[in-house]
Amino acid sequence: MRMRFLRDREHRRPGAALVLCLLALASSPRPFPDLRPADAKRILDEVRRPGAEVVVVNVWATWCLPCREEFPDLVRLYRSYAAKGLRLVLVSADFGDDRQEHVRRFLAEHGVDFPSFVKEEDDMEFIDKLEPRWTGALPATMVYDAKGVLRRFWEGTRPYPMMEKSVREVLEQRESRKEAS
Repeated sequence: MRMRFLRDREHRRPGAALVLCLLALASSPRPFPDLRPADAKRILDEVRRPGAEVVVVNVWATWCLPCREEFPDLVRLYRSYAAKGLRLVLVSADFGDDRQEHVRRFLAEHGVDFPSFVKEEDDMEFIDKLEPRWTGALPATMVYDAKGVLRRFWEGTRPYPMMEKSVREVLEQRESRKEAS
């Protein structure tokens, strides 16, 4: 009986080692995403860049609590709909000398592995050029169709089902147009 117990324990060790290795990999820091300076023109160019069926632009900041609360849902939305043509354009409105470091760290912590942007333009200029109805409140989200036409805009947070509904509506409109052609 004792021999059997030892043999069972020996068989468990490789599995335990594998689990420990996977945990170590999962907890290792993720690489920092590419962070690019941007003004409103650059963001709108990104919106109109070919290849997306729907583009969600989200302006946020690391110091903004509602932004931080909403952020995991944005990443989840991207992961769920990227294969269907969603492009997520994240624009940090952080300011200060160390903003690049804070933004990169925040994005890496949330698993963002695609290029993102840091606003470099005067606030009011950026706001007026991007969306004149925007008061400057954060977060601010804009949903564009494949042609770069603004379909939805909101300030403040939205629950995931509402974000998803906005993306699905644009995708469905695109499908309806394709079928009608």
